Amino acid sequence: MLPGGARDDKLRNRKGLWLVNRRHKEYWRNEGMSSRGRHFASDNFAGICPEAWKTLEQANRGHEVSYGEDHWTELAADQIREVFEVYCEVFFVFNGTSANALAMASLCQSWHSILCHEYAHLERDECGAPEFFSHGTKVLLVPGENGKVDPAAVEKCVKRRGDVHYPKPKALSVTQSTELGTVYSVEELGVIGETTKRLGLKLQMDGARFANAVASLDVTPKEITREVGVDVLCFGGTKNGTPIGDAVVFFDLELAAEFDFRCKQAGQLASKMRFMAAPWVGLLQYDVWLKNAGHANKMAKRLRSALNGLPEIKPMFPTESNAVFVEMPGDVIEAMHRKDWRFYTFIGEGGCRLMCSWDTTEEDVDGFVGDLSAILENRKR
Repeated sequence: MLPGGARDDKLRNRKGLWLVNRRHKEYWRNEGMSSRGRHFASDNFAGICPEAWKTLEQANRGHEVSYGEDHWTELAADQIREVFEVYCEVFFVFNGTSANALAMASLCQSWHSILCHEYAHLERDECGAPEFFSHGTKVLLVPGENGKVDPAAVEKCVKRRGDVHYPKPKALSVTQSTELGTVYSVEELGVIGETTKRLGLKLQMDGARFANAVASLDVTPKEITREVGVDVLCFGGTKNGTPIGDAVVFFDLELAAEFDFRCKQAGQLASKMRFMAAPWVGLLQYDVWLKNAGHANKMAKRLRSALNGLPEIKPMFPTESNAVFVEMPGDVIEAMHRKDWRFYTFIGEGGCRLMCSWDTTEEDVDGFVGDLSAILENRKR
C-alpha cells in the first residue's frame, strides 16, 4: 500500500495515477522531504555541479559507442592521467564501495588480509563488500589518532604472526581525507608508504574525498599518491559534483591486469559508460574539481569557527577538509532536527557530523549557526 492508502489498482487509469502521485507528494512534503534547499548531513546530498551537468548534456547528443569505448570515457581517463602527470590505468565504476572492493580484490587473494583504520569506511560502511569480492580476504583493523593509521600499529599487525594459521597481510588501505575529516600530510603518507614497501604490502587509497585533501594541503595530486607509494587510488567524484561514478586509478600498471574483466563480472561495466565518464570531463576541466573542494573546505572552516564560540558545543576532531565534528546535547540535536536541519549523529554519544558541499553557501552556514545559537540561548531561560 502506498502512502495515503492508495493501492496498485489505482494505477489502472489516468485519474487514479494522478491521485497516487498527488498523495506521494503530500506524504513527502509532510513527512519525508525537507523545506530547506541544502543540508549538512552529507556531501552526497548535493546535486550535480554546472560544469559536470553541461558535459553530461553534451554526451547525450547523438549516438556513441557503448561499454566504455566512447570518446568521453577516453577523454576523462586522459584527463585523470594529466592530473597525476603520469600514464595510469583508469576504470570508471558506479560508486565508492565497488571501487574500494574491486581494487582490494585485485591486490589480494582469499587467504590474505587487508589492513585499515578501525573507523575506515572500508570496514564500517561497505556491508562486507571487500571480503565478498575478494572471496574472503579478511579485514584487520589498526588504531591511530584522528582517523589516521599509525604506521607502528601497521608493522605490529603484520609481524604479529607469520604462519599459515594467520591471514597473511597483503595490503593497507588509507582514507584521504579520513572518515573523521582529517587529512594525511605529505610527510605522514611518506612514512606510511615507506612502511608498506618495507613490509611487502600494497598501498590503496580510499579517495572518496581526495579532492578535499588536495585542496586542503595545496599540493599536486602526485605528491600524495604515486610519489609516496600509493599503488591504486579510488578517486571520488560524486561527493564533489558528479552525479554518479568513481574512478579506480592504478599507478602500478601490473595490478590493473584484467581489471576490466573483474568490473564486468561485478556488474560495474556500464553499457552507456559515457554518462558516467562525461561529467568527469566537466569536473576536471579548468580545475573545477579543486575549486569545488576548496569551497567546501572553506565553508567547513567558517562553520567550525562559528561553532567554536557557542556554549555546550564541543569540537571532536580537527577540521581539515569539508567535515566538522562536534558534540551537542541530545535535546539540542532534537531541536535542530525540528527546525528541519539534517545532519548525522553516529560518532559517539551526542556526536554530530556536519558536512559541507561544493554548493554550501555562507547563508547556509550562518542560518545553521543562528538557529543553533537561538536554541542554546533559550535553554538558559
